[in-house]
Amino acid sequence: MKKLQYFIITKSIGFYINFLSFFAPLKAQHLAYFIFSQPRKGRINSTESPKVLANAVQETLEYQHHKFQSYLWKGNNDVILLVHGWESNASRWKKTLPYLKKTGKTIIAIDAPAHGLSTGKEFNVPLYTEFLEIAINKYKPHILIGHSIGGAACVYHQVKYPNTIIKKLVLLGAPSDLKNILLNYTKMLSLNTKVKTLLEKKFEIKFNINVNDFSGAAFAQNIPLKTLVAHDVNDKVVAFEDGKKYANSFKNGTFIETTTLGHSLHNDQLYTKIVAFIQEA
Repeated sequence: MKKLQYFIITKSIGFYINFLSFFAPLKAQHLAYFIFSQPRKGRINSTESPKVLANAVQETLEYQHHKFQSYLWKGNNDVILLVHGWESNASRWKKTLPYLKKTGKTIIAIDAPAHGLSTGKEFNVPLYTEFLEIAINKYKPHILIGHSIGGAACVYHQVKYPNTIIKKLVLLGAPSDLKNILLNYTKMLSLNTKVKTLLEKKFEIKFNINVNDFSGAAFAQNIPLKTLVAHDVNDKVVAFEDGKKYANSFKNGTFIETTTLGHSLHNDQLYTKIVAFIQEA
């Protein structure tokens, strides 16, 4: 029943946007982008913060009119920065943290735009990248670990703000091509070609981005960092092919293929491999 309701709602929204595109294209563009960019979940109630985050040292950082939350678990002078994905928050690292703490390193996690305790209603890789730049300048991490869209943001950050402080990347279930993300979105809502073009134009105007050229795998070809890429064959959120694209693009990359972990990639054996990658010379 829920699947049927979801189908009816998404198709109804798509029908309305398609209808608008013929009479009010700018409104159609705005609505299509708004729905695409607004997370439906992932917020945290500040009075009921997850225990794993309540035990961290919390700090609010700023970027322009945005405020975003950081969480710190103190260790040595080496720093790991954790970057979660769509409709999530920093608490998604709850199962990973015990393994990372064994390294003795300081661990930082942040809440993305419009997620956790961070402000805003809009979420996208370019904006997330600006949050990353603020956090990286403040905490000076040596390692970035990104899940899903968080991984894509880590890659884009290295293109936009090449940073010699960062030595290693870990990408978990990260998407590569913006054009494919938009294509999946337009298919889900059954949006017409006109709306698809309007959406692409919105990204060009707002972020100075050509959708067809915005490819994490293409960016990766110019990133020399040691990189660990993990992706599950049965990931139903981000295609396994995206993981393979990254693995084939990084000059200094290692690929871990899993088969039963889905998009979340929560697994003790995988955590152990990540820790080994972090600690190797």
